[in-house]
Amino acid sequence: MTTLVKQSERPSMLSARLAPHRGLLVAFAVLAVVFAALNLRLAQPFGFGDLDSTASSTASLALAAIGETIVVIGGGLDLSAGAVLSLSNCLFVTHVGSSTSSFVLWACAAVGAAALVGAVNGFLIAFVRLQPIVVTLATMFMTQGVTLLGMKQPGGAVPQAFSTAIAGDTFGGIVPMPLVVIAIGLVAWCVLKRTRFGTAVYAIGSDESAAHLKAFSTRTVKFWLYVISGCFYGMAGVFFSAQTGGGDPLAGAGMLLPIFVAVVLGGTPLGGGRGGSLGTVIGAFSVTLIANMLLVLNVSTYYSTIVEGFILILAVLGSSELTGVFQTLNLGRRHRVASVSARPARLESKPPYSDPVPRLTVGQRLTYSSDTIRTCLPSFVGMVVLILLTIFLNPEMGVGKYIQSMAVLASFFAVLALGQGAVVISGGLDLSVPFTITLAGVVLTGVTNGSNAAGLWAVPGVLALGALIGFLNGVGVSVFRISPLIMTLAMNGILQGAALVYTDGAPTGFAPPAIRWLMTGRFFGITPVIFCVAAFVATAWFLMHATVFGRRLFAVGSNPVSARYSGVSVNRVLVATYALSGVCSALVGVMLSGFTGQAFNDMGDPYLLTSIAVVVVGGTLMTGGRGNYAGMLGGALMLTALGTLLSSSILPSAARSIVYGVVVLAAVVAMREKRSS
Repeated sequence: MTTLVKQSERPSMLSARLAPHRGLLVAFAVLAVVFAALNLRLAQPFGFGDLDSTASSTASLALAAIGETIVVIGGGLDLSAGAVLSLSNCLFVTHVGSSTSSFVLWACAAVGAAALVGAVNGFLIAFVRLQPIVVTLATMFMTQGVTLLGMKQPGGAVPQAFSTAIAGDTFGGIVPMPLVVIAIGLVAWCVLKRTRFGTAVYAIGSDESAAHLKAFSTRTVKFWLYVISGCFYGMAGVFFSAQTGGGDPLAGAGMLLPIFVAVVLGGTPLGGGRGGSLGTVIGAFSVTLIANMLLVLNVSTYYSTIVEGFILILAVLGSSELTGVFQTLNLGRRHRVASVSARPARLESKPPYSDPVPRLTVGQRLTYSSDTIRTCLPSFVGMVVLILLTIFLNPEMGVGKYIQSMAVLASFFAVLALGQGAVVISGGLDLSVPFTITLAGVVLTGVTNGSNAAGLWAVPGVLALGALIGFLNGVGVSVFRISPLIMTLAMNGILQGAALVYTDGAPTGFAPPAIRWLMTGRFFGITPVIFCVAAFVATAWFLMHATVFGRRLFAVGSNPVSARYSGVSVNRVLVATYALSGVCSALVGVMLSGFTGQAFNDMGDPYLLTSIAVVVVGGTLMTGGRGNYAGMLGGALMLTALGTLLSSSILPSAARSIVYGVVVLAAVVAMREKRSS
């Protein structure tokens, strides 16, 4: 009998031992399946040359993903990884010489510059206590701007000796050199993991408060966490230089999505406290092999971001407990039933004590609205100061013409502020804005091709497409509990590929003349879109501050658990919020197409940071639950005035990203100080 009991216990003991390594085992299984499928499609079996080329294509991604993994294990997120990779790549390429000392010097300088960006991130996150998403998004654009100031377009050359030494075929004729580089990164992680610092990283990712009670210096650990991750991004940039033999200021822009795919596919959950870099490296190889499979199958490279986006979503779903999702849904349903049953019966007659609501005096109204005024007023004051400064510096400029052009340019931000602002108030963030705008624009111009008749059904169809995109984002965030950052980032990659597939890389067609007149024509001497935006602003304010949806939105952003217990359908509110953001982004795509007359494949890129900037500058807390559309409108006008001032100065266009990033960080710090006070 004892033997039988022990035998029955063996499967449970084995599963218990394997449970901590489930993510790594899944990563190996995915790699094996992808490798087997690719090997079947190759004309010849996978050989040493294939291994060498695959390792060379994977090394930069693997090193950068290791850095991201360290941050994720510590409970953070880093959106600046790709931009930092580009910075180190361009810095190295533009300065390296042909001597060995020059190789070492500028490789260290490139890694040091990347570590400096990480130090900025770490300081703002650990000591100033800002949100990692906002900080790293701002530093991403600032770093990208600095990189473009140093190298405006791809170029430069790396000495062949360096490329051969770092990214050559073999190490001692046995192992491909890129595999050695990856192994060095893994060894560095293994050494780090076994130190007290490594233990603290896992502890902070699991429970920061408990880690602090265990005498871990959480702020110091979080600071060095981002510095170390920056070093890995820098090493990835240096290897990218050796692999490609040149520099590209936008090389890292397309690597952010694959980095997160490698991390999640490698078994590191985004909640922190678990995972490891070995699985991340395996996930990076899986990403590369999937891309190679698309090439073998003669599938256009335009589909690569679509595949990566779907893989990221599926990997996140696979790493989460779907049973917990359904338990949450059932729990929410029980809460709604309980709240409905607990509601008092409706009174048939008015209660005898129903006195009329007393009217507030002007002073009482101002006192009641003091917090709103305090958060909204700075953006309008900043707008006035910037307008006066612009007029002072350009006295020959017509004031009326300037104000009207500024109002037209601010219309894009005013529309985006409603969608992105609603998402931020709900406690999320929409990173799918750029290619929702782009896809809407290219579909509109491609379908209508300058026809007003086609525009009658194409414009509503494009807005419906934006609503569908937002609906899918909302379902992923609310129903399947995918992080808003990951869900919308993956959706943005899917939309990017969809836009490229639809246009075959070259958008065609023109916007309908009616939309072009709306954006550039004249009606009683005024651009017609200004009248439309005035109506939109009034509607947006009413929607957010005078409707049931608006009240429920603020309740969900303040405390979703309390909102659910109060009878609010949190899932429905979130789905509606992201659908609203999708409609607003699609509407901006329509407006941009009319403003420029055509659409292009990256027309939405400049609007990601600015859509967040107008919300933050307008006094909205990034933690959700507080904000006012009037302040967001002020932020839109202020940033438009700032952009106009910068465009009239001698500063290059790349400097705008730096300025906008600084403005976002300053606004977040100011809001944090107000909140703490």
